[in-house]
Amino acid sequence: MDQEYLKKFAQHLKKIRKEKNIKQDDFLDVNGISRSTIAMVETAKTDITLSKLKIIADVLGVNPKELFDFD
Repeated sequence: MDQEYLKKFAQHLKKIRKEKNIKQDDFLDVNGISRSTIAMVETAKTDITLSKLKIIADVLGVNPKELFDFD
């Protein structure tokens, strides 16, 4: 697992979520994603599957590729 990449992704995901004014609780039980899952992703403590990534993008109202648009 590339921890540095996960940290960058985590920061970007959190930034998008806050810009959209979406709380971690808004992910509660959405197709198997819990608040704790989002919290762990946003702190780079876990990796996620592609299917969960798609769900996160849908909840945020963005295209999944936007989640990877960071430097």
